[in-house]
Amino acid sequence: MSFFDLKGTLKPLTALKQFGKKPHTIEYPKESLEAADRYRGLHYNELEDCIGCGNCSTICQNKAIDMIHIAGIEGSDGDSGLRPRVDNGRCCWCALCVEVCPTGSLSLTKDYLYVSEDPNSFLFTPGLDNPEGKDNLSFTTTEEESLNVFNRVPMPELEGMERVKSFAEVVIGYNEEMAREEAARCISCGLCTEICPEHMHIPEYINAIANGNDNDAIRIIYDNNPLPEMCGKVCTRRCEDVCAIAVRGEAVAIRWLKGYATSTAKTADITYEIVNPEINKPNGYKVGIVGAGPSGLTAAYYLALRGYDVTIYESNKKAGGMTMYGIPKYRFPLDSLDKQIDYIEKIGVKINYNTKVGKDISFEQIYNESDAVFMGVGFPQPWTLGIEGEEAKGSMQAVNFLHEVNDGEQIDVGKKVAVIGGGNVAIDAARVSARLGADVTILYRRRVQDMPADWEEIEGAEQEGIHIVPQTIPVKIHADENNKVTGIEYLMSEMVADDKGGRPRPVAIEGSNKVLQVDSIMGAIGQQADYSFLDGKFAEKIKIERGRIVVNENQQTSDPKIYAGGDAVNRTADAISAIADGFKACKAIDKTLVGKTD
Repeated sequence: MSFFDLKGTLKPLTALKQFGKKPHTIEYPKESLEAADRYRGLHYNELEDCIGCGNCSTICQNKAIDMIHIAGIEGSDGDSGLRPRVDNGRCCWCALCVEVCPTGSLSLTKDYLYVSEDPNSFLFTPGLDNPEGKDNLSFTTTEEESLNVFNRVPMPELEGMERVKSFAEVVIGYNEEMAREEAARCISCGLCTEICPEHMHIPEYINAIANGNDNDAIRIIYDNNPLPEMCGKVCTRRCEDVCAIAVRGEAVAIRWLKGYATSTAKTADITYEIVNPEINKPNGYKVGIVGAGPSGLTAAYYLALRGYDVTIYESNKKAGGMTMYGIPKYRFPLDSLDKQIDYIEKIGVKINYNTKVGKDISFEQIYNESDAVFMGVGFPQPWTLGIEGEEAKGSMQAVNFLHEVNDGEQIDVGKKVAVIGGGNVAIDAARVSARLGADVTILYRRRVQDMPADWEEIEGAEQEGIHIVPQTIPVKIHADENNKVTGIEYLMSEMVADDKGGRPRPVAIEGSNKVLQVDSIMGAIGQQADYSFLDGKFAEKIKIERGRIVVNENQQTSDPKIYAGGDAVNRTADAISAIADGFKACKAIDKTLVGKTD
């Protein structure tokens, strides 16, 4: 036997030297070792803080995370209702999922031992399967450590006291570099799409902007919104309220990014060339539309694309409804609106301007000449204050004042103006009055934090030197011997808790009367519809409750041939909801007349 053969034979016996030594492996569960402070063990998820955005699932390169429904967790605005489940057979504990979690709910623990004979048990739902993990966290992130960018790219604006000198647009807008940077913050969770009344393809067009494809963004946007530049300037942006990034930072500037993309198409012709709309051949059906506001324009646009002969009857000399006559031009420039209307007319929509239904043409004639009728008449009539002296010269309604200014009329409001109300109309009237040279005071019956106006509009008013006096209840308008306004008398109020859990209500403080000396007073406490255009039988046939037209889920009224949308139907009172109503009505009309179901 050779030396090498002998060595091979004896080698196994060398293992005997390990006999009696402490083993390297440990029998579970008799003993566990203390892990390092930042050891990346099993996942833990704070289920109540999680919003189900799915960013963890998207980032996982091992496809180890699925989003699932869990009993007892319901979806809501800003919460998909889903929660992550981890396949620990796939997970490599890289912790990218933790680093991209926008809410900070997902983390890793020091726990690393998990033994089971059931392979399916390794599909682990953090926070549900290990509630005790909360007390053993090891790898977490803060806003500073996260891979998400929580700070918004600031929007450049004109300086407050400088901008009141003219009606120049306050918001300057993103340039290309700023838009790309801001768009890159989006994590494409889609929560914004769910809350948007029109369910716009928000992550898709934002990603297009981030990748430098502005034309693609425009095409995506116009898929279900024919007035996107308007929405890019004055939308109430409920989508931003549910942005996942906003949980720990500032929401992605969805509205401004939409505005950026659509503004890159400088004219209606360029928009038409980019969108390249597919217009079906005429199908022989006619649709009459009352009102060229956002809902009527939207219904008309998408019906025209589908081959319908569409005519809008508009009482004013310009289209746009309240977006034209109610929103000041420092927020929504006229050339921007004109461009969008021109584009809608280019695809075949006919608009009969200066045509008041019920006077220049009867509703019955429109009804008889059309296969379907859509009403988008808005809420143009203001509520009055209902106080003594309201008939005095210089006492007016804010919505009428804004209409006249936007229509090009010269209005003398004097040196001092009082605006009564706390909504966007009140803020707009105040800021327009300031641009006409007046010292303006807003009187609001509740606290500033209770004002229904957008916070940025309130902030903008304050920056422009407008005074806001909260908890005031107007009781009388004072006038001189010529019945010209000289002042507004009001009572201070205290906020009293509501017994039913509602918001506190203002109660006048007896004897707290004050008088503010002013030249003009504008009421802005709400508006209502004007249904006088409905002929006798239609006034009886169309069901109206609490001032609004009653419609079904297809925007159909009690007369199956008549549809309605916008402020006269829904209570949200914003353009995007009106646009959604118009699009929904279009699809319902198409299904009824042609049988298409999309």
